[in-house]
Amino acid sequence: MRVIVTRPKNEARQWVDAFNEGGYEAVALPLIGVLPPPDPAAVIAAWERLPSFDAVMFVSGNAVDHFFALKPSLALEFATECAIKPRAFVTGPGSLSALKRAGVDVSLIDMPDREAGQFDSEALWAVVSHRVQPGYRVLVVRGSGSTALAEHGGNGDGRDWFADQVRAAGASVEFVVSYQRRPPTLLASELAMVRDAAVDGSVWLFSSSEAIGNLVAACPGQSWTRAKAVVTHPRIAQAARSAGFSVVCESRPTLATLMASIESIA
Repeated sequence: MRVIVTRPKNEARQWVDAFNEGGYEAVALPLIGVLPPPDPAAVIAAWERLPSFDAVMFVSGNAVDHFFALKPSLALEFATECAIKPRAFVTGPGSLSALKRAGVDVSLIDMPDREAGQFDSEALWAVVSHRVQPGYRVLVVRGSGSTALAEHGGNGDGRDWFADQVRAAGASVEFVVSYQRRPPTLLASELAMVRDAAVDGSVWLFSSSEAIGNLVAACPGQSWTRAKAVVTHPRIAQAARSAGFSVVCESRPTLATLMASIESIA
């Protein structure tokens, strides 16, 4: 069975390898391009102000990687030996792994339990809400889409639910954009694969509603009524159904669960 992995290029590789080792025919079709931030100086400035924050919330592994790529050599890090130790908030294992690669001490990281039903802002808030008091300061590190800088004043884009909870608790929130997201430019061979995968029983793996939007935009007129998708969140499931996918299965974003979900709709 073929599995189409739609995550950004660097993230897709490990999933493709894991599915191939599990006996699937997995191929990468990155539907979100990831680029460095539009304003590197803003990221460097955030590093220089790091001690003024009580916590930094990273929305994804890409947010982590690109934020740390611009860390000034003398900047304070997330380490237990530092006198000022902002905590790192993440929603799931991918971001946790990115923080570990960056050398962040795990004792300073807050994340939903690995057995949580979902890895999202709601699950993270349940873990960290007791920390967020009036006067608490949170920096949210996230990305920007093609129009985000114009529409959001340089704060990037994405769900603001977590930031809204922080403000409601009497704390303050700031944003910094550490990377850009761009729609892909699909090659002729990739477009041919898309047409085949829409009808041949392949399973599409989506971990982003934006990826679905980019796919539909790249293939105008393509029918998805015979296509199957495994998705990692109810919001992504809704996007897949709205796009026309006839079979949509929701799954936790862990390898074993994803494989079981793929088998269930084979």
